[in-house]
Amino acid sequence: MANYHDFRFGVLAEDMSTREAWVSQAQRAEALGYSTLLIRDHFIPAFEGSTFGPVAALAVAAEVTKTLHVGTLVIDNDFRHPAVLAKEVATLHLLSQGRFELGLGAGWLEVEYQHLGIRYDAHGVRIGRLEEALILFKQLLTQERVTFTGDYYQVDGLRPFPRPEVSRPRILVGAGKKRMCRLAGREADIVGLMTVDTSTGVLIADPSELLASAVEERVTWVREGAGSRSEDIELSSTMSVHLTDDRAAYAGQQILSRGWQDVTVDDVLAMPSQFIGTIDQIIQQMKLRRERYGFSYYIVPDKSMELCAPIISALAGH
Repeated sequence: MANYHDFRFGVLAEDMSTREAWVSQAQRAEALGYSTLLIRDHFIPAFEGSTFGPVAALAVAAEVTKTLHVGTLVIDNDFRHPAVLAKEVATLHLLSQGRFELGLGAGWLEVEYQHLGIRYDAHGVRIGRLEEALILFKQLLTQERVTFTGDYYQVDGLRPFPRPEVSRPRILVGAGKKRMCRLAGREADIVGLMTVDTSTGVLIADPSELLASAVEERVTWVREGAGSRSEDIELSSTMSVHLTDDRAAYAGQQILSRGWQDVTVDDVLAMPSQFIGTIDQIIQQMKLRRERYGFSYYIVPDKSMELCAPIISALAGH
């Protein structure tokens, strides 16, 4: 890439309990210099635990902060009609004074669909539905009157309200496989590259998804989809930070503790989403990986929010 986006960092909320804790977390993230507070969209525990309803929770977070952006990572497109969600999104974006970022995905957790009584369509069908939804969202968030006829969605002369005062919310698409990466490159403002495999309806933590070669291939697919707008896209990744004075020894311990097969210490140290070393070493790794892959927007789990604060202080906005 000839031009780089400035570094920014998001916190992915995993531990949710009370209003007081939620407000405190949002305000602490802002104080530490994080750009965004993000929330998943699940009706059952899918990762660390149960989550709040994203729109209501993020509205509260925006209200108790001044500069912090709030966003979804990511909304399951199948759970809400785009016109219904677009109204909530436009409202939150307006009331937060332009601080909402809309993350969308095709949906993946099959058992969740079963609990909700929603048909779990084939992967290709869900992606096709998301493809239409992305086009429709842009119209609903920018046009005075929307008529849309697709294979999955139909809107007839709808006048969206409210309208964005300045610009529509930026859209993030989470992607890992070729079709999704190319779709994200074509339609998204921010592409969140996945390093786990969810294509079978369950979460598979395969170390091959983390390898530098796999990530580089996904970046290539995004660039292919983006074409001439490639440099406009902000590339994002979740990250794991491990502080140590002995990088090789720590990488070796990871291989053993996770039972990774056919993965070397050098492979682990080169994984784009894994940052191992001292604070200074990790800062340098981030700079080098931005040059190589284009990543500038990193997301950390809330349990690592304080740990990563020195990194955010050194890099955010640069």
